[in-house]
Amino acid sequence: KLAATATFLGLAPALPAISHAASRGKRLGIVIHSYAFRGSRNQNSKQYPPFKDAVELLEHVSTYGAGGVQTRTSGWDKPLTRQIRNTCERLGLFIEGTISAPGTADDLDRFDTEVAMAKEAGVKVFRTAMGGRRYEDFQSRHEWLELKDRSWKRIRLAESIARKHKVQLAVENHKDWEADDLIDFMEGMGSEYLGVTIDTGNSISLLEHPDETVRRLAKYGATTHIKDMGVQEYEDGFLLSEVPVGQGFLNMKSLFDTLERRNPNIQFCLEMITRNPLRVPCKTKGYWATFEKQDATKLAKALKWIRAHSQEDLPSVKGKTLDEKIEYEELNNRLSVEYAEKALGLKG
Repeated sequence: KLAATATFLGLAPALPAISHAASRGKRLGIVIHSYAFRGSRNQNSKQYPPFKDAVELLEHVSTYGAGGVQTRTSGWDKPLTRQIRNTCERLGLFIEGTISAPGTADDLDRFDTEVAMAKEAGVKVFRTAMGGRRYEDFQSRHEWLELKDRSWKRIRLAESIARKHKVQLAVENHKDWEADDLIDFMEGMGSEYLGVTIDTGNSISLLEHPDETVRRLAKYGATTHIKDMGVQEYEDGFLLSEVPVGQGFLNMKSLFDTLERRNPNIQFCLEMITRNPLRVPCKTKGYWATFEKQDATKLAKALKWIRAHSQEDLPSVKGKTLDEKIEYEELNNRLSVEYAEKALGLKG
């Protein structure tokens, strides 16, 4: 059925030539956002209904060789946590959480309860994010600095609960923080319970090359959002797309090796968001509004490697039905797991 779907949609080029790699002793996990369409609680597909809970998601990804999941931890209760733990043990899977850090001290009880419940299910690492796309969400440096200040306060509150439960909180380099910002957070807190969710593709939107982002953040890596990326220049900047692992321009083996050298236990979690290309308008004045200044050297350097790796056909869901979108994201997830197993040694 998957092959028929790929042929029908015209979406599945042959996998790149694969030279089989030795096992790393772990398998590629799946981030819930890799199911942006099927995982939506409001979608109404009769053929592909939303996953009922984390147990159903775990059982599904195990059918195509994934090693675990990183998923939302809100709303769990004791019966569900027991089911999740038992399912992980039965299928040999790992479980990581994605959680919203407390906004204020009044939110600490919610955060504390959520962490405690997820820990019972086996969660030891919790991914969190502080912002969105800074070049879309803010119009001034002042607005950006206000977010940064609020984020410092939220991280301090969250770290106290992570320390209490002896779990790790991992702040993502979303399309918000530059590597310098996250390093400031990590060094400023100096906590063994605080680390980074290293997303291998997000920081491209801030004109950081993935090799450099991963190299600089690897020291603090607690978990990952694994992405391979495609780019294409357009009038105001460039288009940015997740593509199946092995079909983009990232040197995935080198990135994996860098991450494992600093943290041998780090889990690799696929965040393959199937969607239309994102626009990064880095040639416009508005894009630079949150930065201290427009960095012409940085822009020229980034555009040089973006042009060198430009792809003609980036993934798109335009014109597809909901079921076709769900089939497309399923295909991309499975292609990524297959490539990671064969070419990157994510098997065991």
